[in-house]
Amino acid sequence: MIGKTINELNLGDRAEFTKTVSESDVYLYAGVTGDFNPAHINEPYAEKTFFKTRIAHGMLPAGFISAILGTRLPGPGTIYIGQTLNFTAPVHIGDTITASAEVAEIMADKNRIRLKTVCENQNGVIVLDGEAVVSPPKNPGRKKK
Repeated sequence: MIGKTINELNLGDRAEFTKTVSESDVYLYAGVTGDFNPAHINEPYAEKTFFKTRIAHGMLPAGFISAILGTRLPGPGTIYIGQTLNFTAPVHIGDTITASAEVAEIMADKNRIRLKTVCENQNGVIVLDGEAVVSPPKNPGRKKK
């Protein structure tokens, strides 16, 4: 299976990924990355912070954008080149986050696309936004439909 090639992409193409962030997700992320910041894993500590409770690591929902790019748009075979991120609101355990990516620019001569990326919670609050640049998979045998 291969994702969409540069010739199969259009401005405005869009994809989403939705997931509810669980306590297990936060602990697994901490274990995989080594980020044991008590704001994420220690409730008594987190209660004394600005957020008053534990929050998910900011890069956890950012990973949902990666899921879109690598599995949906452009999809399998895509190479991540760069990403800007603005963390605009906390993600709490139990929040349902919808990540989206939309093609904003096609640079066919470089086999690159720029996508607007956003993550928002179940209340429509944007928790993260930014832009990604990727190189879609190449398959010279396929033509644009």
